[in-house]
Amino acid sequence: MTFDLRAHMPLLTRQEGVWEGVYRYYDADGNKIDEHRSRLVCRVPDSGPHHYHQSNEYTWPDGRQETREFKGSFRDGKLWFDSELIEGWAAEEPLDEHRRTLLLYWVRRGEPDTYLYEMIQVDDACRQRTRVWQWIRGGATRMRTLIDEVKVADDGRSVA
Repeated sequence: MTFDLRAHMPLLTRQEGVWEGVYRYYDADGNKIDEHRSRLVCRVPDSGPHHYHQSNEYTWPDGRQETREFKGSFRDGKLWFDSELIEGWAAEEPLDEHRRTLLLYWVRRGEPDTYLYEMIQVDDACRQRTRVWQWIRGGATRMRTLIDEVKVADDGRSVA
């Protein structure tokens, strides 16, 4: 029997597709320290070892590019990630009666004293979303990331 992530995380799986947007990073004092464009491909595979697969492509104004892959598996009511870059989880927020909110917690490899909480908000049609990362190091704010995205395609599985 195949596991159906859609039955357990409907808000997350409604976000399957291609998202384009902008990441903006701010230091603890509110000064912008980075900005780049993004293209995220979110997939919910029908089979395989992972229940979720996200490919992030980043492009900076100077032409620099970077791609990152994140694969997750569902257990204990959360989608768990464990990659070369991050370790953590994603969960739908049950207190949001509008079903627009996902929460994530993760730690970046190589930065054990830094953790992040991310909140994702989607509009009712799941065509736009905004994301906020709170970076905490040693109990203090290290920086914040603000992300604005628009869904440009509904089918992420057909994208290589």
